[in-house]
Amino acid sequence: MLRSPLLAAARSSRMRSLIETVPATRSVVGRFVAGSATEDAVRVARELTEDGLRISLDHLGEDTTDAKQAETTVLAYSAMLSALAAEGLAEGADVSVKLSAVGQSLPVDGEKIALENARKICVAAAEVGATVTLDMEDHTTTDSTLGILRQLRVDFPWVGAVLQAYLRRTEQDCHDLSGEGSRVRLCKGAYSEPEPVAFQDKTDVDKSYVRCLKILMEGKGYPMVATHDPRMIAIAERLVMDTERVPGDHEFQMLYGIRPEEQRRIAGARQTMRVYVPYGDEWYGYFMRRLAERPANLTFFLRGLVTKG
Repeated sequence: MLRSPLLAAARSSRMRSLIETVPATRSVVGRFVAGSATEDAVRVARELTEDGLRISLDHLGEDTTDAKQAETTVLAYSAMLSALAAEGLAEGADVSVKLSAVGQSLPVDGEKIALENARKICVAAAEVGATVTLDMEDHTTTDSTLGILRQLRVDFPWVGAVLQAYLRRTEQDCHDLSGEGSRVRLCKGAYSEPEPVAFQDKTDVDKSYVRCLKILMEGKGYPMVATHDPRMIAIAERLVMDTERVPGDHEFQMLYGIRPEEQRRIAGARQTMRVYVPYGDEWYGYFMRRLAERPANLTFFLRGLVTKG
């Protein structure tokens, strides 16, 4: 019942101002966000790597309508990749990029600018042995994002895509992107979407997730199973066996700060477990979507405010 109001709050500048001014918020946000600076991202990357986990780093920011800010985001990714390389952490690492943060939302030539900026990040990643995954945002950006993906894959075939199971179109997108070498992160979806384009009932979303996962597991690509749902994880593990996949041709993914014990269990079972690590000052929208996804996250946040406020 709280999901829709929380997702609406994620795009509310008034609510953002209120939440950000609560003194205890930052310490609670620290459960889900590595920190503000590149040094924070590298520190968390090192800690996770030492525990046998892989990483995907996201410099937080979205819906950028300023070309200079988009350029700043590109520079932030380049600096972070260089810092990872300096610490010996870049090989096998991944960075997640929201195209709206690098220009997609600009009113003039947004797609062209986003493509150019994403290409710069891909070049920087290739130089240090890392990969790039294009995050998916609300449904109005899906065609644009997949179009940019296709163009990037001409020179960087390893660029990953994100597909959201709650969208009605995603089953067909999974068929289209299940080919040789195609890296696809399958998640349930975290935006508020209208009924004509997205399943609204949790059961329907779960059924779609399983259908999409089967397509990816039976395909020739590299499925990335992004879920914290114990039932979906169990189904994925069964599909791995049924399709005779082996470690190295698929992976599991979870968000930083959510079910860390399960992350280590999966890694301990000799499966690739990648943790999505966000960092930066623009944490508000990301944080509100995490609260909307799981009631336990909201409970944790409210308890933290009472304890630290």
